[in-house]
Amino acid sequence: MRAVLAIAGVELRRFLADRSNIFFAFVLPLLLVLVLGIQNSGGGPAGRVALVAPDSGLRTALVDAYEAAELEVTVEAADTMRKEVAQGSQQVGVLVDAEAVAAFDGGREVGLEIVTGADSTAVTVAQVVRTATATAMLRGAQERVLARTGASGAEVAAALDRAEQAVAPASSTVQDTSRISQEFAGVSSTALVSGSMVLLFVFLNTISGGAATLIQARRDGVVRRTMAAPVSAGQTVVGTALGRLAIGAFQGLYIVVATALIFGVDWGDMVALAALIVVFGLVAAGVAMILGTVLDNEGAASGLAVGLGLVLAALGGTMVPLELFPDGLRRVAHLTPHAWGYDGIAAIQRHGAGVLEILPELGVLAGMAALTLLVGGWLLRRSMARAM
Repeated sequence: MRAVLAIAGVELRRFLADRSNIFFAFVLPLLLVLVLGIQNSGGGPAGRVALVAPDSGLRTALVDAYEAAELEVTVEAADTMRKEVAQGSQQVGVLVDAEAVAAFDGGREVGLEIVTGADSTAVTVAQVVRTATATAMLRGAQERVLARTGASGAEVAAALDRAEQAVAPASSTVQDTSRISQEFAGVSSTALVSGSMVLLFVFLNTISGGAATLIQARRDGVVRRTMAAPVSAGQTVVGTALGRLAIGAFQGLYIVVATALIFGVDWGDMVALAALIVVFGLVAAGVAMILGTVLDNEGAASGLAVGLGLVLAALGGTMVPLELFPDGLRRVAHLTPHAWGYDGIAAIQRHGAGVLEILPELGVLAGMAALTLLVGGWLLRRSMARAM
């Protein structure tokens, strides 16, 4: 057992000694969590609106209503507004002409042109804009009625504010029937991205770094010297596999601890999470042994490992959540270990699952790990036999 652990320790030290792994193992995962977490965060404005309107009471009323609805409002020229809405930098454009201004000032019905962008959320923002516009029109009508009584502008504003406070707003209960919304309820974008990054980088760095270090060890005679020591072939194979697992487990532990300390990510049951990372890391360790034995060039192994890792990650839901996949593609995705790892982390993070609740995911990953490790171990044994 001591020899096996010694071999695994050497493999981990060889991985950490490679300076090219510093960025990919330590810096890049946290950068992606930060950037993607901010990008997907819901803490920004409710939407972006470009308003085209001459300086008037109507423009002031619309700007106040939009800002009260937590919309980000900019006043633009007509050509600029249409260009920005078409490019997606603005979600909705509102065009107010001189006729609409005159109608508002005269107390008549006001017609506005609303331009909706192609953004997936633009339709929702447009509805918020319509509601806020109706609110502005109602407020304007109320101000005009009270102004006819001879009250000053300050008195009118004070009276309307008192009326809003005195009248209890209507209450409603909203029940979300969307399966996707319910699935992501209560989970932050940072936590969602962090779970995906664990799967992505545990697999990617294990198979790329693990395969490369195994090729170097074979080429530099490390494997032959190990076999010359009082160490059996079986111990060498197990130690090599544990070395690959050590790389993956170290990567996963680093991301979990760093995101918890820096971003405050709540990972849920750490025992269940650790079990999932270990079994998922064993799958990656087996793949790394296969690549590191079949290939003889570190560059080719790294390139193939990165390509394979990214393809499996994309198909397995670490770049786009599995919940957004159509049913057919979701079934195909579960041919990858990433999809089962994604399901396990989702259950732990979002539903408080423990080891017992994720036994199906652990069982499937354990089967994949057994298959890849058996193939990788057999190939490594054959390679050692030829080297002797």
